[in-house]
Amino acid sequence: MAYDDTRVVVGIDFGTTYSGFAYANRANPEIITNDTWPEHIGVLKTNTVLQYDEDFLQIDAWGSPALAKRQRKKDRTSNPPKPIELFKLHLGDIPEEKKPILPPSLSYKKAISDYLREMGKLIKETVTTRWPGVNFMTQAKIIITVPAEFSEKSKSIMRECTYNAGLINELHTDRLQFTTEPEAAAIYCMRTLSEHFDNPVGTSFLIVDCGGGTVDLTRRKVVSTNKLGETTERTGGFCGGAYVDQEFIKFLATKVGANAIELLRKKHYNQFQYMIQEFCRHVKLLFNGEKSSFRTYDFDLEDVCPAIKQYVSDSLKDKLEDIDWSIELNYKDVKEMFDPVVNKIITLIKDQLNSTSDKCSAMFLVGGFSESKYLQTRVKQEFKNRVPNISVPKQPIAAIVRGAVDYGLNTKIIKSRVLKYTYGTKTSPLWQPGDPKERKGKDGRIYKFYTLAEKGKHIDVDEEVSHSFTVARPEQKSMDMDIYVSRDKSAKYCDEPGVELLGNFSVHMPDTHLGLNRSVLYTLRFGEMEIRATAKNKQNDEEYHTTFKLEFD
Repeated sequence: MAYDDTRVVVGIDFGTTYSGFAYANRANPEIITNDTWPEHIGVLKTNTVLQYDEDFLQIDAWGSPALAKRQRKKDRTSNPPKPIELFKLHLGDIPEEKKPILPPSLSYKKAISDYLREMGKLIKETVTTRWPGVNFMTQAKIIITVPAEFSEKSKSIMRECTYNAGLINELHTDRLQFTTEPEAAAIYCMRTLSEHFDNPVGTSFLIVDCGGGTVDLTRRKVVSTNKLGETTERTGGFCGGAYVDQEFIKFLATKVGANAIELLRKKHYNQFQYMIQEFCRHVKLLFNGEKSSFRTYDFDLEDVCPAIKQYVSDSLKDKLEDIDWSIELNYKDVKEMFDPVVNKIITLIKDQLNSTSDKCSAMFLVGGFSESKYLQTRVKQEFKNRVPNISVPKQPIAAIVRGAVDYGLNTKIIKSRVLKYTYGTKTSPLWQPGDPKERKGKDGRIYKFYTLAEKGKHIDVDEEVSHSFTVARPEQKSMDMDIYVSRDKSAKYCDEPGVELLGNFSVHMPDTHLGLNRSVLYTLRFGEMEIRATAKNKQNDEEYHTTFKLEFD
């Protein structure tokens, strides 16, 4: 689809715990964040949750309505189907034991596709109602944000799921593009720099995107008016707001026993989840770290999750009955639930600030967990002497999705990126003393990884890197050009762990009469959302091209 065909840009923030979307018309690019959801109006995101029927064939509810509700007394003997949540974690590079267990008949790809399909119905209805003349399937560009640590495979799966959801009608269409969550957040935050600086050009700032599952950090610099460059490689970790909920569960386990918690989770998941919701509403969202304003909260287990009583051991049951199954959450308890998570975020920020000698003039906290007053206070206390301006922009929970739309309206806003991978190709030089003996081939050659662009390198959008390669044998009639990626800066061989083949193509080399005096100029061009590989036969100027839709940032 030609760029000029685009009339509407839609940004989708598909999150671990919450998701949202925003949109704008190119003719009048006011960015609108959706705040109307099934059974819920006035909030900028809804829960990334699905409720299926018993056979997992039909979706009964999605978003907030799919969450567990307080069970009425007459229904407390029943056990309704378990809501499906956190399925996005299956795309992340995390240990298998930390990924949510899904029913045997439900794959994570189906869950993602089904959720995007339901959200897609709402997006299409919202956009075409506002602009009746828009043909969504041919005139809407979709920008989906992904975590910085997502692999190329994960983004390919997201594309596949988006196609299966009916949001695009061609798998490899340019109507769907990706940008990273921290990049989208940076674009959003750049718009607010004018509130702190008379002339933002040259300003370096740090974005700390605190979501439900992950925290992503990136350093950006305003290199010219409305142009952003990246100054350090993106970093992140699994220490978002949902991990405070996990600390709450650990605390409860000390009161009722770990076995009781596990049985409640397995057999009465709806009550287990509703218990977490009650904690968030009455404790987590209100905690600001000030001891003087804290009010001890009585958590009534018998009322919130009555099923747990049957799983508590006799020794603990007596104690709990003495206090009417009401557990106190005091200031110390709650602070100890927050501190392990907040401390990890502070460590990530320190590492980012220490990764370069450049002065950081501003820090923006965005994402849902950034609204935590306690997190804000701790970050400001820790870094107030290193970063002059630390703030939370307006609508921080919508920063990513609004930045995604901004990016879709003007992809040229990103001037440079820091490569997340090392890019290279396979070469076959003669084996030399010192090379591994077991790698010496029968022809006396050794196959090695040749670096074309190193991880951590600053690359301008549309920048090219090139190298000339000579044929290895006089009779050679073609040259195979590969492109490999590695997370290691110093990959040596193409078959070592962590090196992945992205693709290859062959260059015709017919002039065998020239013997070894034949070469190919191999060029990688790092575009906005793809890498283009070109191989030019330097003897006859024939060019061969291939494109890798990597969304490499």
